[in-house]
Amino acid sequence: MAAKLIDRRLHNIPGKLRVAELFFEVPLNYSQPGDGTLRLFARSVRRLVRPVDPGKDEKYPPTPWLVYLQGGPGMGCRPPQEYGWVGTALDKGYQVLFLDQRGTGLSSTITAGTLALQGNAIKQAEYLKHFRADNIVRDCEAVRRCLTTDYPEEKRKWSIIGQSFGGFCAVTYLSMFPEGLAEAFICGGLPPLVNGPDPVYSLTYEKVIERNRAYYTKFPEDVDRVKKLVGYLKQNKISVPSGTLTAERIQQLGIMFGMHGGLDSVHDLILRASNDLDVVGFLTHPTLVTLDSYGGYDSNVIYAILHESIYCQGEASSWSADRLRSLNPAFSTDTDASEILFTGEMIYKDMFDSYTELNSIKEAAYILASTTDWPPLYDEAQLAKNEVPVYAATYMEDMYVHFEHASHTATKIKGIKQFITNVMYHNAIRSKADEVFQQLFSLRDDTID
Repeated sequence: MAAKLIDRRLHNIPGKLRVAELFFEVPLNYSQPGDGTLRLFARSVRRLVRPVDPGKDEKYPPTPWLVYLQGGPGMGCRPPQEYGWVGTALDKGYQVLFLDQRGTGLSSTITAGTLALQGNAIKQAEYLKHFRADNIVRDCEAVRRCLTTDYPEEKRKWSIIGQSFGGFCAVTYLSMFPEGLAEAFICGGLPPLVNGPDPVYSLTYEKVIERNRAYYTKFPEDVDRVKKLVGYLKQNKISVPSGTLTAERIQQLGIMFGMHGGLDSVHDLILRASNDLDVVGFLTHPTLVTLDSYGGYDSNVIYAILHESIYCQGEASSWSADRLRSLNPAFSTDTDASEILFTGEMIYKDMFDSYTELNSIKEAAYILASTTDWPPLYDEAQLAKNEVPVYAATYMEDMYVHFEHASHTATKIKGIKQFITNVMYHNAIRSKADEVFQQLFSLRDDTID
């Protein structure tokens, strides 16, 4: 089934890019197309070329597509000019499609307000089950069929590049619709082939503790600063635009530890807060706004409410990260402890209390956490006979996608080529784009003697 193109508008980014803003219509439920539709948004981008006749929309010969699958889940794409690797991709002869995955960005955005339109919490949870990777790749296939209708048959396949959760989607794509793919690039996103999240968090918590050690080694003065800040928040109810600033939300800043520059970013926040408490005895408005701007769970609710389900195939998540944290005293907020550790890319029950937006969908979140009928996301038999060229950048120090799981998955995908490094972190596609793309295209273009 092809997606229906319902709107297309073109504009230029002067001296750089020709961008098309595209809206598509696709089924909410592909197995029951009559159950309603979703509206998807995407931007396509190619080099800006001045047409010979400015009065007419330029026509191009069929150009290979490279589709970017954003990380998340729950994050929409930024404008094309904000991706440092776009020029490299265009130089290679692609046109690039940035597709907001269903429920994100401008694609039938999921918020507490839009979920309320579905009815009670049970209906909201049922609706949200349609927003995982399996339906994201069904959307991709529908959009591919739409955009390549006029292409010669032999040129209708397209390439994909998946970052983080986008890589998870790429492996789902390889499992479900390999016939639609010419090649797949994966950056920090070889998914754990598990049925539930417990094995994932068992390893990633170990990596988070390791990154905490790196943080406090670099900034030993922050041991006491963090304790003072946590103590202050435990004694005072501090309101911020998204809800309530709690001790646990300070711990959640550790999600940045897995990024290039993340240790310094957290230090800057702790330094600012500590300075406020030392000088005036409370957190000033600029500090509160800055602290509140990190996290974003209220603006990307799919990230919170469906995060653990991305690891579920026939099992309930049962608040995995929350359960494992409660079993590890190292993550206590006790100010008498030697150190208060930050957490990582985990979702906790208390988020649905401290964020006003998440609190509105708390009941649906609990329903989803107890759901067991999650369909399979990966087909290991298909991956074992894979014929699609796959090129993966895998980071040994990845705090989000553990190297052990990624390495195991790589052994399951026939023909995969990997660039493996211990000098890059999870966001290398943004912070070290030139290096990452050089390595990925070397995997594609070079032969092995």
